[in-house]
Amino acid sequence: MTDFYTAPQRTWQDHFGSRPLADRLEAAVVADRLDDGSAAFIASRDFFFLSTVDGQGRPTVSYKGGPTGVVAVLDERTLAFPHYDGNGMFLSMGNATETGQVGLLFIDLETPDRVRVQATATVSADDELLARWPGATLVTRAVVDEVFPNCGRYVHVHQRVRASEYVPDAGGDAPRPSWKRLDVVQDVLPDAARTAGEGGPITFEEYVGKVRSGTS
Repeated sequence: MTDFYTAPQRTWQDHFGSRPLADRLEAAVVADRLDDGSAAFIASRDFFFLSTVDGQGRPTVSYKGGPTGVVAVLDERTLAFPHYDGNGMFLSMGNATETGQVGLLFIDLETPDRVRVQATATVSADDELLARWPGATLVTRAVVDEVFPNCGRYVHVHQRVRASEYVPDAGGDAPRPSWKRLDVVQDVLPDAARTAGEGGPITFEEYVGKVRSGTS
């Protein structure tokens, strides 16, 4: 077999007697390139979850939203996606730059359906694909190592209500998020001058209230 599974994963497979099943599933559904179905599914999504790990083995996972097709299928081995204005921490992009190891989880919460991708990534601030996503500041290209469908039986079915108003428009413009009004960041925020015209600074407690009420 391949080295798809690690020794600790094998240990738990053996503990529960699932090694033959795991090997059969790997042979049947795990591929190193996108088939037409997986490519179409990924291209139809407007959000995904991105997992990364830093050089010390510390993981993080992030929700990434955008327009439909936020992840572009460049060919059967290559995906690309944008980085939009965020909180300035650059956890995911820093990790991807350091280790190159990323995981992408695509979910249709209405069907439900899932596709998982494990890939090797590079991040660039001057990629020619930047123009594809107005408002993007970085582009990540991910070369597929493994891709496979994932059972959706534990995915709770959700109904779409609306798209996020913060996805940049065709000109790259988007509303300013309320967290940029937090009083504790005004002295380090590049566009802090805009805060006064938006009602002034707010406390962390006020911000949490906006998040919980859906007005952030």
